[in-house]
Amino acid sequence: MTIDHDSAVPPYRQLAGILRDQIQSGELAPGAAVPSVKRLRQEYGVAETTARKAVALLRDEGLVETVMGWGVSSPSAAELRALARRPWL
Repeated sequence: MTIDHDSAVPPYRQLAGILRDQIQSGELAPGAAVPSVKRLRQEYGVAETTARKAVALLRDEGLVETVMGWGVSSPSAAELRALARRPWL
């Protein structure tokens, strides 16, 4: 997937949507590290702030957790099942 910079949807929301889909599909396995901000910037052609905002949005939604010194990871399988019952997913 790519970011449509001409879309009415802000790039950080598009990127969060891409990552959300990867988490929900299992492409990003439970407990796996989410790509770094640097990698997200390179892969999707977005600014550092955009990548950080996308990850922050997913953290606020409970889909990823940030651990100081370890980066960002997707939730465990049990956490994913609980998240799947949330109405916004």
